[in-house]
Amino acid sequence: MPPSKKSPLDSINSSSISSKRKLQDQPSSSRNPSIANPSTTAALTISPSSSKRLKTSHSGGNPQKAADMSKLLARSQSKPIDRIDLTGRGNSNFQPHTGAKRLVIKNLRTVPHTDKQIYYTNIWNEIDSAITSVFNKDKAAPAYHPLSRKVEDICRRGRASDLASHLKDRCKAYLEKELLPVIEKNAGSSGVEALGAVHQYWTEWNDKSSLLRSIFSFLDQTYLLHTKDCIRLEEQGIQLFRHAVFTKGKASGGSSLGEKIVLGICDLVKYDRLADQEHFDAGLLKQSIAMFHIFGIYGKLFEPMFLNLSRKYFESFVRGQTNSSLKDYIHLCDRLLAREALRCDTYNFDSTTKRALLDSAHKTLIDERSSVLLDPTGVSKLIEANEILSLKALYQLLALSKIQQNLKKPFESHIKSFGSAIVRDVDHIDSMVQRLLELKRSLDIIIRDGFDKDEKFSYSLRDAFGNFINDRQNTSAWGTNNSKVGEMIAKYMDLLLRSGLKAVPRSLTSDAKDRDAAEKQGQASTGDEDAELDRQLEHALELFRFIEGKDVFEAFYKKDLARRLLMARSASQDAERSMLAKLKSECGFTFTHNLEQMFKDQELARDEMISYKQSLSNTSKTTLDLQVSVLSLAAWPTYPKVPVNIPSEVSRHLEKYEAHYKRKHTGRKLEWKHALSHSVVVANFKKGKKELLVSAFQAIVLVLFNDIGPKTEGKPESLSYVDIQTATGLVDAELQRTLQSLACTKLKILHKHPKGRDVNPTDTFTVNTAFTDPKFRIKINQIQLKETTEDNKETHERVYQDRQYETQAAIVRIMKSRKTMTHQNLMAEVINQTKARGAVEPAEIKKNLEKLIEKEYIERGEGATYVYVS
Repeated sequence: MPPSKKSPLDSINSSSISSKRKLQDQPSSSRNPSIANPSTTAALTISPSSSKRLKTSHSGGNPQKAADMSKLLARSQSKPIDRIDLTGRGNSNFQPHTGAKRLVIKNLRTVPHTDKQIYYTNIWNEIDSAITSVFNKDKAAPAYHPLSRKVEDICRRGRASDLASHLKDRCKAYLEKELLPVIEKNAGSSGVEALGAVHQYWTEWNDKSSLLRSIFSFLDQTYLLHTKDCIRLEEQGIQLFRHAVFTKGKASGGSSLGEKIVLGICDLVKYDRLADQEHFDAGLLKQSIAMFHIFGIYGKLFEPMFLNLSRKYFESFVRGQTNSSLKDYIHLCDRLLAREALRCDTYNFDSTTKRALLDSAHKTLIDERSSVLLDPTGVSKLIEANEILSLKALYQLLALSKIQQNLKKPFESHIKSFGSAIVRDVDHIDSMVQRLLELKRSLDIIIRDGFDKDEKFSYSLRDAFGNFINDRQNTSAWGTNNSKVGEMIAKYMDLLLRSGLKAVPRSLTSDAKDRDAAEKQGQASTGDEDAELDRQLEHALELFRFIEGKDVFEAFYKKDLARRLLMARSASQDAERSMLAKLKSECGFTFTHNLEQMFKDQELARDEMISYKQSLSNTSKTTLDLQVSVLSLAAWPTYPKVPVNIPSEVSRHLEKYEAHYKRKHTGRKLEWKHALSHSVVVANFKKGKKELLVSAFQAIVLVLFNDIGPKTEGKPESLSYVDIQTATGLVDAELQRTLQSLACTKLKILHKHPKGRDVNPTDTFTVNTAFTDPKFRIKINQIQLKETTEDNKETHERVYQDRQYETQAAIVRIMKSRKTMTHQNLMAEVINQTKARGAVEPAEIKKNLEKLIEKEYIERGEGATYVYVS
């Protein structure tokens, strides 16, 4: 086959087959030792002019060799041919490990060296012209995409270093000699104008730099990426622009252009702080901060200057608020800090800048002004005005500097001052507990909503309340040695247990948060009235916990409880027993022993009456329903005996009951307390029958009018004051308040002549036969005598005496167990054991020690010691 008709592929395949056959015909010992190395299996020589048709060389057109070649080709057509895929795209059957193969291709035409030099020179010129077009933003510039292929050719020729240096020099020259003068010209006189000009031309340069990176992408991704001392084009463009502006650039007046644009950003922040919307440009500020981050000069140039100017701004702000009130200063500081933090977040300030800025603000606005923020007078005004929002802002400001605990001192000072004023207020003694509860409730709300439920402030509140409640100076204002607060708490609880929620002022009613919290804890439903009453009693009990001397509370609570039980005036028996359980849990069994005995006496009295009525049912029947409560004298308060003439029928029943009781309980004596009794009287009026719930004294007076008939029968139709007093035997005080309750109130059962609010010995009384009321059973309240100063003082004196006996008992008990003690140790032990019942002064303890020495319970030992006398 002639050579001109062979394809390049046929030539390659024929040569490879011939070479293979020759290798196979050789003995194994004479084969090339390089067969084992796959890298030496073939040798291929290709001229640069790869686009030309490949030709194979034959030995001078020898006919014999041509005939051999024809036979070889015919044989290759009958057997599979091992083809070598030089393109690498197909599935090659080339097996390098089967043996060494040698492929020689000759007669390839090459390009002359002079033609290549001209070619690369033209490419270089095109690239340089393209750079100029990019700088000048030439719209008629050539297509940039083919240029990237030419850049690749230059880089592959080994001139990547020269090309990189040339590009850098062109960019540097353009920035410093062409663009920088334009920027300086348009910089203006102010920093904001200079900043705007720099940002404008930086945006343009960034676009040009991006276009250059696309043209020189091969250079950027190969040579610059893998060369240690070179930087990539993006970073190079940033460095060159930064060097031109911040190193070479000059502003008007000879100052540095870089410093001027940094001041421009600071000026924008200043305009924002002053709310100068005319000069403030939010977009420019945000873009400038991003530009400084790109330049890498944010932390080096901008941040120090910004923080320094900000510190001066905070100082000037503080100087401007010298005459402001604490409330105004708190809110202004809070608003300023919020705006500073928001600005940092909105305009992408660095987190370290924000932290340093706020730290500087905290130091200037809070730390250095802590004496103003913690001023007791200012804080007290905020608490008194219940400025929860201001107090919350104050707490949060102090928390920013971690000095919020310093607020406890003015907080406690306010509590002690206002609490002492309430306790000493003699003119408003009846509202003492209500005002204390209102004070505590307002403080609890402040802690809950203003101080973030900080437990340390709750502890401070309890300490402050305990301090002023037990302060001797506050107690001395009432002329007693005991706590007046304990007495008033007992009376307030009596009011709640008698009247229920009607006695609770609106200011003390639980709000939605309190009710929800109670409901979540499983205490009670938000709409349960009994639960609300229980919560109010719990609030009063919280005040009770602050009292050191609880014996005064016990005495008055016992007195009021007895009246409620005997007069059936409790609003809720469940509330009574719940309160008793709370006191027992708080103070122990000994404190509530007598109170529990009072409830037991009531139960035993009911059982006793059932037994008495059963005994009467076997003998006779009567229309009078007698109810008697037998009370143990030790558990109940002592009551004065008031003389009164009991109606004969009632007296006979009392005698029967007394006889019945003494038959069952020998050795016991009954003493009747008619002043504590009450009755149900059936009255017939013109408009119908009514049942009147009255006291025993009221019933005795009303029964007298049964003996008065019509005037026509010759009997008087009225009774005089003297007649009533003679018939009842009541003293003036009791008779006057009894007649006043029947004739001078809204429900007038009797008519008084002459009319008036006061009862005089010259008055006369008649039955109001025209009395009417929609209810069938009507309660006529007895006018209660107000507790006199003498009665109150007597109760306090009795408590004081009991405290002396308890102190002496504690001394004997301690000495009996220790036998010998020093004076100081004995004093400390006595105070510790008696503080739960009542605070005892050291001077009182010494007096009791002397009494016990006189009674020979103890004696003095050597030195300052005491010895127990067994």
